[in-house]
Amino acid sequence: MAQKMLVTGGCGFIGSNFVRHILANNDRYEIVNLDTLTYAGNLENLRDVENHPRYTFVKGDICDEDLVNRLLADGADVIVNFAAESHVDRSITDPGVFVRVNVLGTQTLLAAAKEHGVPRFVQISTDEVYGSLGPEGLFTEETPLQPNSPYSAAKAGADLLVRAYHQTYGFPGLITRCSNNYGPYQFPEKLIPLFISNALEDKPLPLYGDGMNVRDWIYVDDHCRGIEAVVEKGRPGEVYNIGGNNELANVTITKEILKQLGKPESLITFVKDRPGHDRRYAIDSTKIQTELGWQPTVSLADGMARTVQWYQDHREWWERIKSGEYMEYYDRHYCQAHGLKE
Repeated sequence: MAQKMLVTGGCGFIGSNFVRHILANNDRYEIVNLDTLTYAGNLENLRDVENHPRYTFVKGDICDEDLVNRLLADGADVIVNFAAESHVDRSITDPGVFVRVNVLGTQTLLAAAKEHGVPRFVQISTDEVYGSLGPEGLFTEETPLQPNSPYSAAKAGADLLVRAYHQTYGFPGLITRCSNNYGPYQFPEKLIPLFISNALEDKPLPLYGDGMNVRDWIYVDDHCRGIEAVVEKGRPGEVYNIGGNNELANVTITKEILKQLGKPESLITFVKDRPGHDRRYAIDSTKIQTELGWQPTVSLADGMARTVQWYQDHREWWERIKSGEYMEYYDRHYCQAHGLKE
């Protein structure tokens, strides 16, 4: 009998790739995807699996206690919480939304999971909770949390709640912290999809500061396999860092995108750096590799080639996002196809 997995935020970039990965590679699970469909939650990301026999979509907010409790009343074997506001620039403009979703939403899920005896809860976090590294060293699971943006502070708050539930109640919570993801279905406000789509339209590529901010890049499929390993084999109460071992400066990534698309570097436009912009992230993923047998398999060269090609082949997808037309998908297609009313 299949186990029930509640995935929250499954219509976002990483969540949708994870849902697709599990449905394709792990028949142990039936997935219920709870997503409120904010601007970054796009049902079109899962259009190819929306009628899959082991998949159910529920439109709703993780802060809605009644809804979350109703979904868990019939039992759940694991919750994987992707639901979050995640764009740093937006968090600088409106921190309150990030606190509500990332902190209070996680608390709502934790309380309901505890009440209904859910045996496994995986919190999807970020390396940004660790703050900024100097030119040397790596983030480990023991690195102190020093978030520098409202976004990362809200994610750190959620992580601490998961830890507190484990320490106080023996709650079976686990945390994953990953480096910068890239790949198909990433919302085009993030660096790589924004720069690919802008370059395809011969528009400027706005690069913050001097472009020398360094990130550790991981292809989203590798991240999804890491999360699956934590779901299946991780130890409750533990944190697992997931990294790609691909440190590159933003300007290097930008130039590689232009090179692959045959576009001139004159499209690069350096803009004023954003407040609190962390200089360098780099992940030590020794723990998950040693304990759970996971390791990244997609090289940066291969992953970037796949990603650039995907955005070239799916121009309609990102054009519909940039125009805002994608927001109508739920009303115009999904509800009608499934006999639902908004």
